[in-house]
Amino acid sequence: MAARGHVQDPNDRRLRPIYDYLDNGNNKMAIQQADKLLKKHKDLHCAKVLKAIGLQRTGKQDEAFSLAQEVATLEPTDDNSLQALTILYREMHHPELVTKLYEAAVKKVPLSEEYHSHLFMAYARVGEYKKMQQAGMALYKIVPKNPYYFWSVMSLVMQAISAQDEKLAQTMFLPLAERMVEKMVKEEKIEAEAEVQLYFMILERLGKCVEALDVVRGPLGEKLTSELRSRENKCMMMYQRLQLWPECNALSYKLLLKNPDDWQFYLSYFDSLFHLMDKSWSQPEEGEHCVEGPVQTTVAEAVKFVVDRMEEQDKKESRPLRGPYLACLELIHRLRQRGCPDEKELGDPLELMVQFFGKFGDKPCCITDLKIYLHLLPPEQRSQFKKRLGELVPLGEAGEDGFGFPGDTKALQRHLCVCQLSRALGLQHALDTEGKLRLITELKAHYHHGLQFGKSCLKTELQFSDMYCLMAAHVYVDLWTETGDENMLWQCLGVLEEGLSFSPSNAQFKLLLLLLFCRLGAFQPVVDLYSSLDAKHVQHDTIGYLLTRYAGSLGQFAAASQSCNFSLRFFHSNQKDTSEYIIQAYKYGAFEKIPEFIAFRTRLNQSLHFAQVRTERMLLDLYTEADVTLSLEESVKAMGVCPEEDDIPWDNMRDNRDLTVLVSWDPKDRELTEEHRRLSLEEESVWLKVRSLTLRLLASLALLGHAPSPRNSDKTNENGISAKSSTLQTLLSQLDQTLETAAQITEKQTQYPFLGPPSSRLASALSSGSCHCQASALQLSLTLRELETTGLDDSTELQTQICNAFKSSVAQLQEMLSRCKGEVLEMKDGRLTTRPSLLETLVFFVEKVCVNTLEAAMGTGHSDTHTHCTPAARKARVRPTTPSAVTLLTHSWYDLSGEKRDNKFINVDVRHKNI
Repeated sequence: MAARGHVQDPNDRRLRPIYDYLDNGNNKMAIQQADKLLKKHKDLHCAKVLKAIGLQRTGKQDEAFSLAQEVATLEPTDDNSLQALTILYREMHHPELVTKLYEAAVKKVPLSEEYHSHLFMAYARVGEYKKMQQAGMALYKIVPKNPYYFWSVMSLVMQAISAQDEKLAQTMFLPLAERMVEKMVKEEKIEAEAEVQLYFMILERLGKCVEALDVVRGPLGEKLTSELRSRENKCMMMYQRLQLWPECNALSYKLLLKNPDDWQFYLSYFDSLFHLMDKSWSQPEEGEHCVEGPVQTTVAEAVKFVVDRMEEQDKKESRPLRGPYLACLELIHRLRQRGCPDEKELGDPLELMVQFFGKFGDKPCCITDLKIYLHLLPPEQRSQFKKRLGELVPLGEAGEDGFGFPGDTKALQRHLCVCQLSRALGLQHALDTEGKLRLITELKAHYHHGLQFGKSCLKTELQFSDMYCLMAAHVYVDLWTETGDENMLWQCLGVLEEGLSFSPSNAQFKLLLLLLFCRLGAFQPVVDLYSSLDAKHVQHDTIGYLLTRYAGSLGQFAAASQSCNFSLRFFHSNQKDTSEYIIQAYKYGAFEKIPEFIAFRTRLNQSLHFAQVRTERMLLDLYTEADVTLSLEESVKAMGVCPEEDDIPWDNMRDNRDLTVLVSWDPKDRELTEEHRRLSLEEESVWLKVRSLTLRLLASLALLGHAPSPRNSDKTNENGISAKSSTLQTLLSQLDQTLETAAQITEKQTQYPFLGPPSSRLASALSSGSCHCQASALQLSLTLRELETTGLDDSTELQTQICNAFKSSVAQLQEMLSRCKGEVLEMKDGRLTTRPSLLETLVFFVEKVCVNTLEAAMGTGHSDTHTHCTPAARKARVRPTTPSAVTLLTHSWYDLSGEKRDNKFINVDVRHKNI
């Protein structure tokens, strides 16, 4: 209970025991202590609120809210009560009520700086930017301090950012904010760097780049000191936006002379150079070239500049810098793109890379630096390049196994870098099966030898030779994909498990193990592996898909529900956490961070993974937790599903998955491409739409209620039955259209890199027949509902059509069941083969049976249903099941004469970990 000691309240001594109980988590004792205190002091408002906090934390939300409202209606002004109510409302996820508290407090104590600032922060939590502006100015009038004034200015900027009408932002909010800052500039009241940053932000958003540049280069720019080269970076940004390439070039040149290792300035230097060449810019005859200094406009000047920087590094006795050497390769790359012959003046790329390796090969960054320039080597030079690098690696004499080993960690890193570059060049992939097996043996030998250098490492540290182990695993995966021999995967698992035993904190081992186990259909070890990764904060969004993609599809419903909960807990807390970040940014004047926090929150709200786990969790609840003997309508309402509204932001969907989280040294032609990313997002979006529509259809059926009898058909519109049936029909049409789109996508049969995005469930769902089978069943339910409503039950032809539809549904179920038959683990010719696709097909079958059971519970699950049911509908009966959807039972079907034809019973325990 923070901040309880700010105000010297005479009741502090009485309240202290309650605070201590709440701080220690002893909520029941806190409630008892509050009751004792209230018997003696009935008007002690804070004691009531503290009791409410205890009630809230013991699960008695309604009682807590009622007690809190009793105090709130009295409009307290003591700090203890206000702070306690603020904490309570935040825990109850009602931050909007805090604003009302402080609005009342400010009216009663209009000159309180503390209450006015609390009111401003309360508005900030709920995003009331206009009221924030007004509160900031009111606070400034009471206490004329610069921070309060600029709180108001920033609130105007936020109104502009959040405005739906961009024209309104550009013509009203931002100009007003600009005038407010200019007033302070003219009065020479600008005091802090944050105020200059805000002024720059406003001018930048208004597109006044010239004015923004003047601010940075003028006296106000001298206050920009918190970040290294903050002033120069802002100048560079404005030069590029204004396309002032001479100034951009001159500034880059000047900064690189001071710091030849700053990569961003090399890029701006090259960009500006080629822009000037394209425009045939010529230097003025008299005076300086530009305000920033001399401008370089020819390739010869650029070549000389880069070579001079390299020679400076060669002469240095201290450790050389990487920037100049990489700049030389970057310039060759750009000149080659332009077809410029001057690239030869910089030297042979092979020699330059060998030189770079000689200087930096013992650093882990060497592979990432050189990998992006390997395309400069022609195919015929690749083997030669590897040989040249091998000559720079000091290895000991070859032993009985024919391998020489490095004598220290630097030599080990050099040899490892050669192996990584060899793989990136495609030399490992070009080997035949025997060659790959020999390579694996060599990598294993180097891995085991390198363990001696890490004997003193802590469990949280990685072994120096871990990457040998990981590369051996990658080669095993290559062999599996090429030969189909699953023995290679089992060998791969063994290598990774051994590596994990020596490096328990190696995330790459865990991620690859997780992926391999899922591909084999063995989900049980995956939960522990993912838990040991200890994913934090945004990682639940970026790598959470690795767990949620496979948990449900492999029949692990409990684990699927739990993994969805992990992710949802993060997404739900994001709203509260982001509000706190924004408040801290206001307090400390970090105004430029506030739009970033807002953008971050928006990005998470529009996350593909967020929409997926939310939808899957609700479907899991319906399939595994819904009580089919009670009201499904209550279950759906508790979920907050509204069939008429689609709250998924399809047009602004953000794919936040980290698809490169697994380390890869594959050559460019095997890497993940932007096209792969686009297709994966398209597949996942369509699959999400199928699942979302299924959920909304089931919710719509549950909320439809039981249809009225034909006698009350004139009240149909009044009861909303027709409107809800219309919603059902619309959703079914959307589902049919989505399935057509899905079929077109799966026809492409897109193949992703093994270490890339996992394949969507879309293709397997369509091939199993699950989607169309569910769509048919939902359509049949709608038809029966409409018949019950209209009372058209005398048509023999109609009864025949409905019974045929039921028979077709049974046939579809039988066909799906036949696809589930087979051995998940099969021994063939002495080799073990896994068929995890059988598990996924079985899961789809279980879901289909769940849908049938839920439909039956909605349509015929109550005793009064048969009173107004049509004969055709009465011929489809459901045997009673246990209260939860643990044991699911398909319909018992009857023929038209009412004679029992066949019973199809399928019992599936969906709560058990293994189907």
